[in-house]
Amino acid sequence: MSLTRKHVAILGVGRSGRAAAALALRDGARVSAWDLAGPEAFVGLPEGVEIHPHASEADGGELVSDLLVVSPGIDTYGSYVAAFSRHAGEVVGEVELAARYYRGRIIGITGTNGKTTTTEIVERILAHAGLGGNACGNYGVPFAEVVLQENQPAVVSLELSSFQLETIRTLHPVVSIWLNFAPDHLDRYPSVDAYRCAKLRIFLNQVAADTAVVRSGECLPEMAPKVVQFSTTDRAADWYSDGQMIKHVGETWLDIVSDTHLRGLHNAENLMAALAACKAIGISSQVMREALCSYTPPPHRCELIRTLDGVEYLNDSKATNLHALESALRSQTRPVVLIAGGKDKGLDYHALLPLLAEKALAVVTIGEISRPLADFFSSVVPCESVFTLADAVAVARSLAPNGSTVLLSPGTSSFDQFTGYEQRGNVFRDLIHQLS
Repeated sequence: MSLTRKHVAILGVGRSGRAAAALALRDGARVSAWDLAGPEAFVGLPEGVEIHPHASEADGGELVSDLLVVSPGIDTYGSYVAAFSRHAGEVVGEVELAARYYRGRIIGITGTNGKTTTTEIVERILAHAGLGGNACGNYGVPFAEVVLQENQPAVVSLELSSFQLETIRTLHPVVSIWLNFAPDHLDRYPSVDAYRCAKLRIFLNQVAADTAVVRSGECLPEMAPKVVQFSTTDRAADWYSDGQMIKHVGETWLDIVSDTHLRGLHNAENLMAALAACKAIGISSQVMREALCSYTPPPHRCELIRTLDGVEYLNDSKATNLHALESALRSQTRPVVLIAGGKDKGLDYHALLPLLAEKALAVVTIGEISRPLADFFSSVVPCESVFTLADAVAVARSLAPNGSTVLLSPGTSSFDQFTGYEQRGNVFRDLIHQLS
């Protein structure tokens, strides 16, 4: 495609918008940038871009463009985008624009949970294989920044949110990964089905020569690519794990406990998806094992801090809602002493009780909600109520036998005691390293 002498309008001037503007300029377009924010938000845009701060729907209704590039953070179902789209020749997102200029292969990754970890694992394997493998899209850098590099990588690890998938047209992953699906983002989508349909667009342009790596048991439509399944429950899947060993058609490929720093059934799924995707493009098992030896997961996401006296200590401080707490608990294969609590957000914890009864030896509650949460959970599991995280670590250690896991997965936000989940997780990490 050529944008020479065409008008490209960028709606939203965050990092992806700035990257899209730079790419369009490089191809000879006249570029304008529009945002509700004031002039300060436009700092960092490439020279030559026309800027339009405080852009209103009325402005959008008057705008005529050959191509409108909408940032993923802007609701494409809303009247604001509708106004700017009225006289646009085509409406796309930044990842779609970048894909039209990318000369390599794409491994595309989507799912409600686990995208970032899987994207990082794929990136690590691709880099070790000498294929570049830049993590980009919804995680890492904007795809357009990768495309603007003088030497484009041979393969990219492209995380795709539903927001980004809404606006693809030609983007074509040679391998797609569908990790899982659960209701989310219903503040943006009119229904769960609309959210699901947006995610399903990852398969839109795949053909029979491509591969779709999907979680076994997901309800997916018929599709053109070859389907490879992974599972922690279905032993007949192409890839299967019990949480420790990963097997491909019966052959052991990886010992998660010995060969990686990842833990939990959900991370076993992330690993299998990444391995299956990289195998599909011809990377050997030996190269993949070597790449994973030194890999550590993103901080605060079931991050293994250390093992002491046979007890594993996991930092899942990013679990700031009940869905994340439930996922972390469900993924554990060892008995759990859970540290939960924080700010009182008025959440309903009833659905968590059966899972606590199944997975937890004990719960130590913290923060503003500590006492009421302990009272509530005590109907199914022994509970101790404390206020500080330091006290919680001390109590949890006393309750955790050899072979168990102490899991910090608060299930709510941290703002009663911390500046955010990162600080909460960092304090937990420091406390665990101080144990002797």
